[in-house]
Parts: sequence; C-alpha cells; structure tokens
Amino acid sequence: MDPHQPNPMDETIATESPKQKKPRSSVVWENTKALLLAFFIAFFIIRPFIVQAFKIPSGSMIPSLLIGDHLLVNKFLVGTTVEIPFTNVTLFHMPGLRKPERGDIVVFKYPEDPNRDFIKRIIALEGDLIEGRQKRIFVNGVELKEPYIQHVDRLLAVGQMARRDTFGPEIVPKGKLFVMGDNRDASYDSRFWGYVDRKDLRGKAFIIYWSWDSDNNSPRFNRLGNLIN
Repeated sequence: MDPHQPNPMDETIATESPKQKKPRSSVVWENTKALLLAFFIAFFIIRPFIVQAFKIPSGSMIPSLLIGDHLLVNKFLVGTTVEIPFTNVTLFHMPGLRKPERGDIVVFKYPEDPNRDFIKRIIALEGDLIEGRQKRIFVNGVELKEPYIQHVDRLLAVGQMARRDTFGPEIVPKGKLFVMGDNRDASYDSRFWGYVDRKDLRGKAFIIYWSWDSDNNSPRFNRLGNLIN
C-alpha cells in the first residue's frame, strides 16, 4: 500500500464520534413534556370537543344499555356544552355537524341538577306533538315502532305515576327535546321532569368499550365494541 495514500479505515474511524449520553435531567424533562402534552390533548381538546367516556349506573336504558356498561360519547356530531375542565362552568355551546334526531341515545345535563349527567333516547323534537296512550307512544299522531324498549309492568299506573303510561298530547317547545328511557316502566325521564334543552347535550352515545357484570363479578366480553343504536 502506498504510504501516501489515505487509509479508508483511518478515515472512517476519524469521522466517528462517541455517542453522548443525555443528562438524566434532560431525559426526565422530555418525558415530563410528553406527559403534559398528552394531558393537555386529552383534557383540553379530546374530552371537551371530540369524545368522552361515561358509565351506566342504572337500569333505565335496559335492554339497550346495561348497568356497568362503559361507553364513548361523540361530542361533535350533535353538539355539546364546552366547560372549563374539572368544573361545571359552561364556556359556550359548540354546534354539531347535524341536529339531534329521534332515536338518538344522548347524554345530557339533568335539568333538575346540572351537576349530574343522564342518558336517554330522544323521542320527540321541537315542534313535535307527543302523546302517551296506555304505554303506546304517538308522535304527530303516528304510533312509534320501538323494538328497543321493554315493559316490566303490565298494569297501568295511576295517581301521581299515571304519566308513566298516559300523558299529553303536548307540543315540544322550541330548542327542547323529549327523552325517555328504553326500560319504559322504570325510567325517570321527560314524562316526569320535562324537556331537555338542546344546549345541555353532552353528545351522542356510539360505542360500548367495556362492560362489567357486578352480579357475577365478571366482564361481559360479548358487549365490547357494540355500536349503540
């Protein structure tokens, strides 16, 4: 080999530099920034504007939703109230991509206690004429076909509970919704406490991501991923 010729191995070695280890404080700070960014996205973007998780605590929506179902709610489809995170202070109402429709299962602020969230099915919209006749529901004079409901009491309610089975006819006011539970004989809903303001909607339920059967202390795997209709 010509001694005046550069050795390629020497050149390679000369151009390599030892890897510098980042200081531990720098690694900790980078991880902290990543966590803070994830927290910000989750609680200040995704939760207020896109999707939110809810758990079903009662049986008012049986058989569609069971106690222990965990579901996701689409917040931008039908609009939602945007609040300061971790508070019930409303900043503004975000309009949706479409208006709420009959049959939508929605989460909303309970009119008698806005700190609580309820979930029911929309039965009538603003301007609709709604009536209950002995457990049968009529909207604008047409009886609804409701394959999703159940009745657990064959008798007709009387006295203060008579509205459970017979009410109206009444016209849903502007900007309001009439909602009912699918477990029709065991649901506390618009028949008793009135209408839901559209501005109090939190979103439309769309999928079950987890379900826990507390009676048997086991998950209901057959419900995971079920779309909510």
